[in-house]
Amino acid sequence: KQLLAEKQNSLFDAAYETGLSGTGRLHDLFVNIEGMTPGEYKNGGEALTIYYSIQVCRFGKYIVASTGKGISNLSFFEGNNEMAIVTLQEYWPNAKLTNGIDDNQLKIVSFFNNETADADRIRLHLKGTPFQLKVWSALLHIPGGAVSTYGGVAQHINKKGASRAVGTAIGRNPVGYIIPCHRVIRSIGESGGYRWGGIRKKAMLAWEASR
Repeated sequence: KQLLAEKQNSLFDAAYETGLSGTGRLHDLFVNIEGMTPGEYKNGGEALTIYYSIQVCRFGKYIVASTGKGISNLSFFEGNNEMAIVTLQEYWPNAKLTNGIDDNQLKIVSFFNNETADADRIRLHLKGTPFQLKVWSALLHIPGGAVSTYGGVAQHINKKGASRAVGTAIGRNPVGYIIPCHRVIRSIGESGGYRWGGIRKKAMLAWEASR
């Protein structure tokens, strides 16, 4: 905090300058984002076969989905599993959904169990606009135990003044926690909204701060 106050650096700059490692290491050290081509997601993903499974971690139940290239979705949910599958199908209306777990999903399970080795890079295969992909990539630079603001993220991607557009992109993040949109709060210090529930967001931040 003193570093930020004295030098008025962004959280991103402070993370690099303090050389965070261990549990506070930067997400981008072990997460790789690949954007889908228009052909891969056109017509609701009709060219894709997507595998999914229902899992449980310290933050609750989640459905995780993957293509052959990486994780495409990770959504926390309450209630029955069937509704989570329906929601995933709505995101990929024409893709072939298959219940099954692959190596990409196993890395997610290991990650939540604190078993991911440094060499086990988590691969993400995401549907998004170039702007959304840029925002999601920027979020990977926010270390665990720290937070940024919508304005801070906008400044990091050289889009100062685009806080609202950044907020919209963050709200459409398809991969919960791994892309740490929960680490973005309002400039007034409030935690702000979260597509998977404000209580869950606070729990995530509290758990990371405790580590």
